[in-house]
Parts: sequence; C-alpha cells; structure tokens
Amino acid sequence: MSVRSLPVPDGLDGERADAAVSRLLGVSRTRAAELAAAGHVQLDGRPVGKSDRLLAGAWLEVEIPEEPDEPAVAQPVPGMTVVLDDDDVVVVDKPVGVAAHPSPGWTGPTVVGGLTAAGYRISTSGAAERQGIVHRLDVGTSGLMAVAKSERAYTSLKDQFRERTVDKTYHALVQGHPDPSSGTVDAPVGRHRTHSYKWAVVEDGKPSVTHYDTLEAFPAASLLEIHLETGRTHQIRVHMSALRHPCVGDLTYGADPALALRLGLARQWLHAHRLAFDHPGTGERVRLESPYPDDLSHALDAIRP
Repeated sequence: MSVRSLPVPDGLDGERADAAVSRLLGVSRTRAAELAAAGHVQLDGRPVGKSDRLLAGAWLEVEIPEEPDEPAVAQPVPGMTVVLDDDDVVVVDKPVGVAAHPSPGWTGPTVVGGLTAAGYRISTSGAAERQGIVHRLDVGTSGLMAVAKSERAYTSLKDQFRERTVDKTYHALVQGHPDPSSGTVDAPVGRHRTHSYKWAVVEDGKPSVTHYDTLEAFPAASLLEIHLETGRTHQIRVHMSALRHPCVGDLTYGADPALALRLGLARQWLHAHRLAFDHPGTGERVRLESPYPDDLSHALDAIRP
C-alpha cells in the first residue's frame, strides 16, 4: 500500500473528489472513484466520497493498494518477426494491435508473451511482466522494438535511451502540410486535464522534443520523418496534434475520420521505421530498418495523386 499526501491546490477548490484525485495522481477517474468508494481517500483525516467537493488548502491523503503484476501469458503473435537475435538482444518488428507487455485492462497479445511463446528466455531485473523491456511502442504503432535478453544488455540499453544515444526514426503520415516543412516541436507532454486516457501539451508536463522533416507532400497530407530526443507516451501523436497536423487515422487526437475511411486505415499512420544503438556486447553500432506494413503502404498508394 502506497500513500500520497498533498494539500489541495487552489485550482481544485470545489472540485469533485474523483475528478481531483484523477488529475493530481494521473489515474483514471473510474479508478479514483473506486479508491474513494473503498475509503482510501481522506480529506483532513476524514473519508470522502467520490462526489464530495474538495476545499483548497485542506490536506488530501490517498491510499493506493498495490496491484498484483499481470503475468506474461505465452501467446503466439502472428505477424511479429524477429530481425535480430543474439545472446544479449532480440529486436522484433511489432505488428499493429500488439502491446509491449501485459498491463491491467489489456487482454490482447504482447511482445513479451509472443517471445515467451516462441521459446525466448529473458534474464533481466525488473517486474516479471516487463522483463527486458527498455522502450515501448503504442498498441496502434507498428515497427522496430528492442528487448534486452541479458542483464548487461538491459543496463546498457536503458543507459543509452536515458542518454539519448539511441536513434529512433519514425515515419508518420500527417494531415495537411506542416509549416515550416522541417522543424522541431519542444513542448512538455503530460496527462490530459479532462481525459485521463489521453496525453497533451501541458505546462507542467515532462520536457519533450520532436524533430520532423517532410519527405513527401500530397494534396491532403504529408509524409514525415521524425526523430525523438525524448520518449514520452504518445509523444509524436500529441505533438503533431498540437501543430494541428494529427497523424492520419489518429481519431483520438483529432484526425479526420472521413480521410481514414477513404484510405482504409483503422489506426494512426505511424511506424517505427529505423532503430540504431550500440550493441551491449560488442560496442558496434547496430542499424535496423523495417518496411511499411500492408495497411500503411495501401494508404500511401491511395493518397498519392
């Protein structure tokens, strides 16, 4: 059981307890309401219900029960290919519809489960359900993802991601034509103020930097090459939406559903196209590239004049 204690800020004076806890702790509103109903939310030492209003300056205390880890279920992942495999690292080409690892509420296939089903053994520290995970791709994003197989690889790759020496290159088809055609988005990303399942550019978010270059322009969209300095959740999708050029098909972040339908897209057009890192064992630079999957290739063919 972990406990979070903090004063209610002025901006949340009169706010419902479930909405305030959701915003302050970054949990869903449903989860915040469950905590209040179970008596885990107190204001100045007294339990409050989910619809009770908070008072600025009062002391808010939230008890958060530890959730059991979701076990990694061995489940074959059709379409997931291995592009590099040695004693230290396995790099997969992740298809759309696959999560990086198990998490509460997700019952679909995962990279960890797919590797387990294929007989791969991951020997690293960390939670059992996230063994070897050093970075993640969204369920709706395809492309290259590295998994550490050994302890030294886990440490090395985590350090490389933290020091920003890993080259992560994405291709994205975005609506319209960014102006300028090449540029940098330097804007902090954090939880959306009112929709806990989304992220947004917010003043108190984590520093986030995205570089983009236009590769090809079409009448209704542009194909961009994107390099990340940071790796925030949904960073590319949030930054492109903030520019008013959301990824085509990304209905969560404001894309036009009619265009997605015309191109036959059921997800955002976003692909982890290239990945480069220093090999944890040899020190040599590893450079890998993933071709576009069929749905993204079809969308490009459909949008070209």
